[in-house]
Amino acid sequence: MRRVALLPVLLLAPCAGAQILVPLDSRPATRVLPALIAGLEGGPVHVPAADLLGNAERGADVAALTAWLNAQPTDQPLIAALDTFAYGGLVQSRTSPLTVPEALARLQPLRDWQARTRQPVYAFITLPREPDATDRARNLVVVREMLGWARDGVFRELHVTWDDALPGSPAPAEGAALAKEAPANVRVYPGADEVLSMLAARALAPAERTVRVVYSDPAKAQAVIRYEGIPLTQSAANHAQASGFRVVESGPADLTLFVYNGGDARQAAVRISGLLRRGPVAVADVAQVNLGNTRLWTDLATLRQHANLRALAAWGTPGNNLGTALAHARLSLEGADPVRQDALLAREYANDVIYSAEVRAALRKAIPEDQLNTPAGQARLLDLARAYFPLRVGLTYRLEDAALPWGRSFEWDFDLEGH
Repeated sequence: MRRVALLPVLLLAPCAGAQILVPLDSRPATRVLPALIAGLEGGPVHVPAADLLGNAERGADVAALTAWLNAQPTDQPLIAALDTFAYGGLVQSRTSPLTVPEALARLQPLRDWQARTRQPVYAFITLPREPDATDRARNLVVVREMLGWARDGVFRELHVTWDDALPGSPAPAEGAALAKEAPANVRVYPGADEVLSMLAARALAPAERTVRVVYSDPAKAQAVIRYEGIPLTQSAANHAQASGFRVVESGPADLTLFVYNGGDARQAAVRISGLLRRGPVAVADVAQVNLGNTRLWTDLATLRQHANLRALAAWGTPGNNLGTALAHARLSLEGADPVRQDALLAREYANDVIYSAEVRAALRKAIPEDQLNTPAGQARLLDLARAYFPLRVGLTYRLEDAALPWGRSFEWDFDLEGH
């Protein structure tokens, strides 16, 4: 039996040549997944321990996080979520009482790190969602200061993104205004949880590749999508460009991104199988938010094609799924370690399909939400989830352990053993 540990890249002790990631918070989607994507080629990736980062109740320990950063190697790029330093994380960026000078003082260690190491910094900062944001004016001033830092060369790239823009949100208009004044090394678009993974792709694979985007329902793809306030086609183009791809309409392409946005799931699975015979394919399932389509993925697994994908994503909003699928696929094109690639596909399938479409609903039915963060709730999670394993991708994976790191049913963390 060959054991495949999924998290060896999450190293905390410095070593030469390691990539450094500062996530948005401690969720697996923002901490574990970007590190696994960044480590596909086999090199070490450093991320802070989860207890240094924010969760739903408390922000990141910025002093400890700064000490951690200053202990890391200085020969590789830094890839960082600025909200983590400025406010303590994404949740805290909406409600933090900090003033502009206080937020900027918390960001200064990143500027100091760049000045000391002369290594490139790839960073992003978000425009907060409504109606949760309590001081949009403060956040906008901080973002504009970061545009100045980008103009000064502190950042190799800065992405300004907005989070969960429901109808009536001011974020799209704010983003449009910021884009007009932004320097050339700044991108502005809707996004949040997926952006660290895309910046990892930008930093680790700077050469541009080409992608063709294929939709299961092309007409529906022209419609404005929830949480972003733009058409799905524009979101796909945004995320492709932000991940290091140039979108092509015809001719050869390095990657085909198949976007399942509704329609006959069985027909979509057959179509994906046909595309795989022509070249590399990634799949983003965006037909529902936070929920993979079980018919699509069951048929792909029956056809044994999920193991041949470059990436798959179905865990979040359309932008979350487009961004993580493209970032994973972009780095897979650089020659991913085959064991790590298979393990990451297994993790994506276990999280995005098994948990999101099956286990989460069963868990909510079995245990009240306010009782999940208990030993009984965590034990019930593991019992329910094990019924869906072993999972066969390239290797066959057994579920070793599972937990609810934020004490809620929305996300889980887990360990798989492959053999």
